[in-house]
Amino acid sequence: MQTTFTPKQLEKPDFERSNEILRACVHCGFCTATCPTYQVLGDELDSPRGRIYLIKDMLENERKPDEKTVKHIDRCLSCLACMTTCPSGVHYMHLVDHARAYIEENYDRPWSDRALRWVLARILPHPTRFRIALLGAKIGRPFAFLMPDARLKAMLEMAPKTIPPVSRNDDPQTFAPEVPRKKRVALMTGCAQKALNTDINDATIRLLRRLGCEVVVAKGAGCCGALTHHMGKVGESHASAAANIRAWVAEMDGDGLDAIVINTSGCGTTVKDYGHMFRNDPLAADAARVSQKAKDISEVLMDLDLPEGMDQGLTVAYHAACSLQHGQKIKTFPKDLLKRAGFKIVEPSDPHLCCGSAGTYNLMQPEISGQLKARKVRTLEAKKPDVIAAGNIGCMMQIGSGTGIPVVHTVELLDWATGGPKPPKLLVKG
Repeated sequence: MQTTFTPKQLEKPDFERSNEILRACVHCGFCTATCPTYQVLGDELDSPRGRIYLIKDMLENERKPDEKTVKHIDRCLSCLACMTTCPSGVHYMHLVDHARAYIEENYDRPWSDRALRWVLARILPHPTRFRIALLGAKIGRPFAFLMPDARLKAMLEMAPKTIPPVSRNDDPQTFAPEVPRKKRVALMTGCAQKALNTDINDATIRLLRRLGCEVVVAKGAGCCGALTHHMGKVGESHASAAANIRAWVAEMDGDGLDAIVINTSGCGTTVKDYGHMFRNDPLAADAARVSQKAKDISEVLMDLDLPEGMDQGLTVAYHAACSLQHGQKIKTFPKDLLKRAGFKIVEPSDPHLCCGSAGTYNLMQPEISGQLKARKVRTLEAKKPDVIAAGNIGCMMQIGSGTGIPVVHTVELLDWATGGPKPPKLLVKG
């Protein structure tokens, strides 16, 4: 694609990067075949190719974003299926990230949009605040039908029926391995996950210790910054990321780390991109070190001696989170591990398509998100599984709200198969 950025524009790192990305695009349209929003809406401007044209025009002219452009950029899930499909290697993620930051800085949103984004940015990344909000939403849930705004209704309906008690395993500390040490790893405990489902981190710690890992929960580490990053709030997202970088580098320079383990794939995609996010920052070198050490839990487990299990007698439908299969290019590891542990694995049709969760997308675009959820649930239920497994809390909440089949994290099943407790959601089902 030909571009016309000026030399002065290209002095700005984000514009320089966007210019590189735009020039790689050859207009082929392969991306439209795997774009969830294009599949649902059928509008060229709701495909990656259409959005690329809108972004190019906006950035080249450095014009004030218009309502049309913002609408179509906001509808993007950032599922990154287009990056998996693209034969030209167009790095759409960095391009849409730049577009969102530009829109955040230059577009005056309606007050209701500003208020919603402000609330989400100040609640979701903070576990205590989020717990309080969930309690309020739980109380208000029976009255969701009275909400005039579909987004407010979606926020109330998001609240789980039960809110788990705080897990002290998420506090800064070190867990000793149960067998001779093979690795020393830091576990990213996250933010929203700590409020929504404490079983995931608990199971991760048990499993890693059982397989010979010393597990560190680093002091000062918290939200990865993804939620605010995808809203274009650069200052807030970078502040969260910087806190993590400092916390993990302190551990690296102390007793050392073999990996930074992340069991929420949406966070993993962002942490692995810290090197790019901070490339022109004084933290650049440390950010690059962190990105190199960041590993999805499935990557770390593939390096450990997970015992081969007997047939567990359960059929598991594996849902591939977009951030794992497209963002991190990890497609087989979770399935390989579950099979090794003794589970029968089935996959839904069109596994490349998003479930509609996508961070805060299900709260800000509830109608499109709802259509994608219904489609995903339908394809999963068609496999008649005993349980659905995923590697991302957002997907788990999204799919779980649309089916009666138990939805658990992959690591919960692996923990159970190697001596840990049965996942609580399976106990409920008997």
